[in-house]
Amino acid sequence: MFMDFIRNNKIAAGILTILRVYLGWSWLSAGWGKVTDGFDASGYLTGVVNNEMVMEQYPTYHAFIESFALPNAEMFSFLVAWGEVAVGLGLMLGILTTAAAFFGIVMNFAFMFAGTISSNPWMVLLTIFILAAGYNAGRIGGDRWVIPYLKSLFTRKKLIGTEGPQGQAA
Repeated sequence: MFMDFIRNNKIAAGILTILRVYLGWSWLSAGWGKVTDGFDASGYLTGVVNNEMVMEQYPTYHAFIESFALPNAEMFSFLVAWGEVAVGLGLMLGILTTAAAFFGIVMNFAFMFAGTISSNPWMVLLTIFILAAGYNAGRIGGDRWVIPYLKSLFTRKKLIGTEGPQGQAA
């Protein structure tokens, strides 16, 4: 009953829009600050590597940070800053809302695995509702037009791919 409400109800779409815009603003403002201030993740990544709790609780994540992320800190700095901006814009505008929410929750979990708490658990909780709502979370936004357009593109390509050489079904 709750899932039907959150996925299909117009009132739920309005509530989700408020949550989505709030989360989007949080992501956009954090990311834009990193983009404009020349964010460098190397200090943060070094702190993660030196955090004994991360080493004990999440050894695979620790190994990933130590052996891949830290040596590529410049690339990770770029990805984090612009990833936060992209997630923020997607959520605020309601364009590819589910994808933006998914990548936002992945970044939040990455921050939490690294030992950062901040607002991340709160953002994860709110993002779960957006992910569960699916299309309805972006109904009052760009997804109203983008999702049907993308569906028509994929449906058309699928139909074209199943036709024989004369335009008839194979």
